[in-house]
Amino acid sequence: MTTFVVHQPAEDLASRCEPILRALPDWFGAEGAIEEYVAHIDALPTLMVTEDGTDIGFLTLKFNGDQSADAYVLGVLSDRHRGGVGKAMFEAAERWLAERGVRFLQVKTVGASHSCSNYEKTRLFYKGIGFTELETFDTMHNWPCPCLVMIKTVD
Repeated sequence: MTTFVVHQPAEDLASRCEPILRALPDWFGAEGAIEEYVAHIDALPTLMVTEDGTDIGFLTLKFNGDQSADAYVLGVLSDRHRGGVGKAMFEAAERWLAERGVRFLQVKTVGASHSCSNYEKTRLFYKGIGFTELETFDTMHNWPCPCLVMIKTVD
């Protein structure tokens, strides 16, 4: 049995994250969104998850100040969903953020008023790892649908 590895955050990983984004068209189907994420990932701390040397997931973080960070963009290959990869990424990210004095972590996702089974699963995942719904915006820059902001404290 193979085991995945969550690597410490590093920069300059956009070229490794882009194929994962493109492999998830049900979540990242808009070319413009992919291009925008890829343009920013290199400058941001990104945790890469590998299995037998193959990239299977990533989580890019963005600081919003000294005590707040954002799960800016993340993806896990579909065949690895429900295998603990996402949870392990967030646990590692939270440890890393806590060491830097961050107290709050937020994530933005598609709000429940937009019917989409994939994002329903995404919201359930975030709730399952401790995120709480904070606010839904009907419109937001670069979001074509309702944007739900979820937060959690970093322990």
